[in-house]
Order: sequence, then C-alpha cells, then structure tokens
Amino acid sequence: MRSHLLNGLTAEHYRRSVTEGVERVAAKLATTERPFTGVTVDELTPRIDAVDLDRPLGDTAAVLDELEELYLRDAVYFHHPRYLAHLNCPVVIPAVLGEAVLSAVNSSLDTWDQSAGGTLIERKLIDWTTERIGLGENADGVFTSGGSQSNLQALLLAREETKAESLDKLRVFTSEVSHFSVKKSAKLLGLGPDAVVTIPVDHDKRMHTVALAHELERCAEDGLVPMAVVATAGTTDFGSIDPLPEIAALCEQFGVWMHVDAAYGCGLLTSLKHRDRLNGIERADSVTVDYHKSFFQPVSSSALLVRDVATLRHATYHADYLNPRRMVEERIPNQVDKSLQTTRRFDALKLWMTLRVMGADGIGELFDEVCELAQEGWKLLATDPRYDVVVAPSLSTLVFRYIPAGVTDPAEIDRANLYARKALFASGDAVVAGTKVGGRHYLKFTLLNPETTAADIAAVLDLIAGHAEQYLGESLDRAS
Repeated sequence: MRSHLLNGLTAEHYRRSVTEGVERVAAKLATTERPFTGVTVDELTPRIDAVDLDRPLGDTAAVLDELEELYLRDAVYFHHPRYLAHLNCPVVIPAVLGEAVLSAVNSSLDTWDQSAGGTLIERKLIDWTTERIGLGENADGVFTSGGSQSNLQALLLAREETKAESLDKLRVFTSEVSHFSVKKSAKLLGLGPDAVVTIPVDHDKRMHTVALAHELERCAEDGLVPMAVVATAGTTDFGSIDPLPEIAALCEQFGVWMHVDAAYGCGLLTSLKHRDRLNGIERADSVTVDYHKSFFQPVSSSALLVRDVATLRHATYHADYLNPRRMVEERIPNQVDKSLQTTRRFDALKLWMTLRVMGADGIGELFDEVCELAQEGWKLLATDPRYDVVVAPSLSTLVFRYIPAGVTDPAEIDRANLYARKALFASGDAVVAGTKVGGRHYLKFTLLNPETTAADIAAVLDLIAGHAEQYLGESLDRAS
C-alpha cells in the first residue's frame, strides 16, 4: 500500500494518475452540451448505494470509469453558459493549477513550521486586499472557508469589542435581505433570540438608513447595546449594495462596529468600471470577501479583513504544542493566532497564481462583463410582457417572475413559476434559481459566466415560458 503514498519514490505514479484524471475532466468539459443531465435523486441514489467501499477496485482507470458513472456524467457544470442559478462561478485555469499544487504539497496554514512561504503568500494577499479596500495601515485579516465563517468571525470580534456584561442586551442590525449567516452567527455566538434587528429596504433592495437610525436610537433608549451593523455589498437575491457611506456615518455617530458582507460584491475591488459602487467600504471595521464568487476562484477561497489588527486577538489562543506565546516575542508568524480554524488549506495559493498570471485587471474585466450582461438581461426582461422583473441589477443578478396572460390568481402564477423551474432543471437545458419576494415565488438568474450571452438569456426565458405554459395548459385540462 505504500505505493499509493505521494513521495519521491512515487512521483511518476502521481504524474500518471493526475494526468489521467485531468484528461477525463478536460474531455468532459469539452463535450458537455448542457449544464445538467436531469438525473433525479431516485435514479442516482441506488447507483451510489451499490458501491461496496470495503472492496476497492485497485486501479485508477477503473475508479475513474466508475466516477464517470457516479459523478462526472451527472455533475452540475458551472462552466456552462446556461448555468444561471446560484453564486457559483466558472473558475480560471491559473487557480485550478494552484489547487493542484496546494493539494499535493498539502501545507497547513496554521503555523509557520507547517507552511513557511505559504504563510507569507497568504499575508501578502491579505495586505493586497486590505489596500484595495482602503482599510489603512493597521489592517489585517485571514483566509477562511467562506462567507459564513467570515461573517461569524467578524461578529465574534464585534461582540468582544462591546465588552458587554449581558449577551441578551446585544443587538445586531442588518437589512431584511441580508445573508442568513448573520442570524445563524448570532445564535452561534450565544446572543438572544431578538438579537438581530432586520431593517427594511427601499425599492432598490438597499437598507433604509432612516430606519436604521431610528432603530439605533431606540436601542439606546431601551438600554440595549448596539453590537454591530452588517451592511451588504451584493445581496444574495438581488446583488443590491447598501448605502455604505451613510451607514458608516451612523456607525461612527453611535459608536457601532460596521461590518460589510462583500462576499458577492468584492469583485468590484478589481473592476475597471464600477469600483465606485463600493465607496464607503473603506470605513468598515471588518469586511467579508469571497474570492470564490466574483474573483472566479475554486471553492473555497474567502477572507475576513479588519481595520485594526488588534481586534483579531479575540480569536487568539495559545497551545504549547502548536503556537506557544514565546513565538509572538520571536516574531514567528503563525496564522492560527488570527483564525477560527486550526488546520487550514493553503487556499490563498489559488488567488496568488491568478494574480501572477492574469493580474487584477484581468479579474476585473471578467466581472465587468457579467455586470454588463446583467444590464442586457434587465432590458430583455423589462421589455418582455411575459415577465415581471423586480429591480435593475447593481451587480449581476436578476429576479423575475413569469406572468401568464389571462391568469390573475397569484397562487396559480406561483405554481407555474415553481413548475417551470423544476421542469427546466429536469430537462438539463438550463439551471436557474428561485426565491421569494413579498411572499410570492420568483425566479433568479445569477450571472457569473462571461461566456453567457444575451442570446442565452433570451433562450432560457423562452424555455421557462414554455414550461410554465405547459403547466397552465395541463392545469386547465384538469379543471375542465
């Protein structure tokens, strides 16, 4: 079995095995005609269940053949231009190369003696990002597993900075369309059930700052402690960006920690055309960025950035067997001192490779393309009598609803939209997402693929309408 361990003696075996796997994936990418095959849970489950994990196949080719049947054939392919659903991006090749390197070397980024140059590369990328944001000379941060973890750590720091004696008195303010991880984080941090105060949004799905000011005032009047305001730069459903300068001013006025969840909108940091949409983010106390969304990186690649490096001490614990206190005095850089995680992948290498090959402008150009595509999609929807579109895009998301002619029952329209999304997914011709607006069912395009065209959008809209009309026709037949 030692022949399967990666080392100097097995380097050639490693080269052959990885090459064979890469060739299989490359062939699949080159021949994939639809984003999904339409396979169902009931169809796929028996095939997975039939595998006896206690009886290995013993041969890489045989395992790859099996993997083709169990996974590759029926995977949902985000690189396809008609995958329009969630915040999943096609990935850039330099990052995939970085993934291959980091997996093979397998550095752990918790301590210097497990990573060496990996630690310094991550730190360099953190500095690069904080400079792009404009957080100042005392800024710092750490890579995380994703936006949810970044938001959790940000709120942990905010909680500790309040020095509150009672967690029940702490309040977190965020918009009604912010990410669910804000409420989840509050619960994980031991805050009370009423801790998260949701602020209404305007027509453009941006936080109402007048309402925020009112809630902050009421918080003080009620003897409660405002712990943090979480602004969103790119909401999951709408891509909307909260009014960051106004929120920053309120946070300064009331002495509240300002966190910006820019997991989606962080791509604007490299934008050649729309960087100004993030104006005000430089005044935040902490920022979440997800490079694996709008930087076109493989999952996972995220980071939490903070204005004041000293606040990261709230996540610092020392262990004699890992990062003893004396290492701080010896100026040994251990990233575990800043992180909620201990063992941690060298995910920063993917972004490093991307910047060194493509440059920041290359990333920004790709993100600008999808933002401009969303504007084209908006025009298509706004002029199509079959659809009601909710709001003009701030980034690259469109939320809309099929409105059939002659049907006025909102519940029936809901069912038609739900059916259309399900039928489209089952066909494999395209993949779109869904959400609710005002209690009603809507569909959603999240456009993160520069290869997607306006013609693709138009074609998918026709497919959706066709499925919805089929449902309504069958519904009418059942009723008659």
